[in-house]
Amino acid sequence: MDYHTAAQLRRHHPAWKLLQAQHAPLTISFLDEVFIQPNERSLSESHLQARLEDRLFNLRETEGEDAFPQTAAHYLNDWADNDKGWLRKFYPANSDEAHFDLTPAAEKVIQWLNSLIERQFVGTESRLKTVFDLLQQMLEGVETDKQTRLNDLQRRKAEIEDEIARVESGDIEIMEETAVRERFQQLSTTARELLSDFREVEQNFRQLDRQAREQITTWEGRKGELLDEIFGERDAIADSDQGRTFRAFWDFLMSPTRQQQLTEGLEQVLSLEAVQQMAPDPRIKRVHYDWLEAGEQTQRTVARLSAQLRRFLDDQAFLENKRIMQLIQSAETHAIALRGDPLDGTWMTLESPKADINLPMERPLFSPPLRPVLETSVATGDETDVDPQALFNQVVVDKARLQSAIARELRHSSQVTLADVISNHPLQVGLAELVSYLSLAGDDPRASFDETQPQTIEWQDDDGTRRHARAPLVLFTRARS
Repeated sequence: MDYHTAAQLRRHHPAWKLLQAQHAPLTISFLDEVFIQPNERSLSESHLQARLEDRLFNLRETEGEDAFPQTAAHYLNDWADNDKGWLRKFYPANSDEAHFDLTPAAEKVIQWLNSLIERQFVGTESRLKTVFDLLQQMLEGVETDKQTRLNDLQRRKAEIEDEIARVESGDIEIMEETAVRERFQQLSTTARELLSDFREVEQNFRQLDRQAREQITTWEGRKGELLDEIFGERDAIADSDQGRTFRAFWDFLMSPTRQQQLTEGLEQVLSLEAVQQMAPDPRIKRVHYDWLEAGEQTQRTVARLSAQLRRFLDDQAFLENKRIMQLIQSAETHAIALRGDPLDGTWMTLESPKADINLPMERPLFSPPLRPVLETSVATGDETDVDPQALFNQVVVDKARLQSAIARELRHSSQVTLADVISNHPLQVGLAELVSYLSLAGDDPRASFDETQPQTIEWQDDDGTRRHARAPLVLFTRARS
């Protein structure tokens, strides 16, 4: 960090401006209360105005009427101004009311100020062990020698066997309450930092989307060059270290088994007496669902970028077709104008003039047309083998039965995939029933699709034929209690 970099940050970075703001204590405390503590991704303007009006009313009683002379709406719009950048004001799809979301810069300021508050104790043992674990993971991950890896695995195997022998003999080592509290403190901090990282990743993709819109609006060259440039920036973010680790984290989080492990593990940890003495935030119990919701919002931002590119291609095709029609109409108009007033002199020349020669043998010989043969009598077929019941054999899918099957599976697990539902409740009417499952998932706001992890679904027809279909990963989630 040199002098010029620090000076540049002081002039332009929103986090530094927030620390220097006149009403920084009001801004920071209010944003922490409504966004960080309850882990809210976005709030409507009316809700924020009501909360801020209550806060201003209480402060004016203690600090004086002139302490905060402006209205709540004025403060919110000022915080969302481009010159400040502490809030993001936007209109969600299918909504005419503005919403606000916290920016990563403001969130970093709040986290830094929270770190200045004196803590009950500062844990060092768990972080030291984390350093050693990370160091060991890196060394093992880059090791290419086969024998070295085998020796390390044998050593770890011997340590595990020794620990098993001690437990079988009754020598069970119990972690002290101080160590439990220290590790839980580190767990809570890391969980909240992950949510902050989601905001930063989403802002990067949103900035890419904004740049793409600006380029599309002002672009005058060929659309292929524009697409190459936009997709190059998109791939640069996706292939960066941040994009790769986000993709790996998302794949890990989408696993139903991992979700179940997190749910059970958090419930057991929060039931420990040492943890309950710390009065933990009850929202930590559902933090993995908050991760899932934040990740889905980031994925929707990427989907909006793809939709913007698709609209650009459609608009360009329309404009090109319109231009072609204008040129054709212009040529026709000029031709009609010249029809009654031909030009004098030579106005058209042929580069290679030639005689028009038609040889007699080039003409095809006459072929008499074929006369159709009409049957005057109509033969009546044998109707004894016709089953009229076949007209009424229509395939009907009972969607209520499908919803009941999904609900039964969600009783035993908080999340379940479509492949698991079909495995326990086989398809009865084949492909039509599979399409009905996908339709139910599309209408369910708690269901999610992941096209990067396709699944193969199998079933058997009435004649015994095995059928296969590839579909995206569909994940049904139980409603929050």
